[in-house]
Amino acid sequence: VGAARVAVEKAGPRLAEAAWPVAASDAFFPFADGPRLLADAGVRCIVQPGGSRRDDETIALCDERSITCLLTGVRHFRH
Repeated sequence: VGAARVAVEKAGPRLAEAAWPVAASDAFFPFADGPRLLADAGVRCIVQPGGSRRDDETIALCDERSITCLLTGVRHFRH
């Protein structure tokens, strides 16, 4: 949720001005709290690799809020 918070703060007023705000993550969301924060900020599309045991919670949140949720199936970093 920390990275989502930083993204919203950095976007600032541009987020409210965007016609279709999109947030992209290089990792899955382990919980729905990050996507919830993004949704509350006005994000209309979330792009992420997916693969969390709780993907269903994030997908349900997006469905409830009419947010497009794109699961790419591709991780962009390795530990």
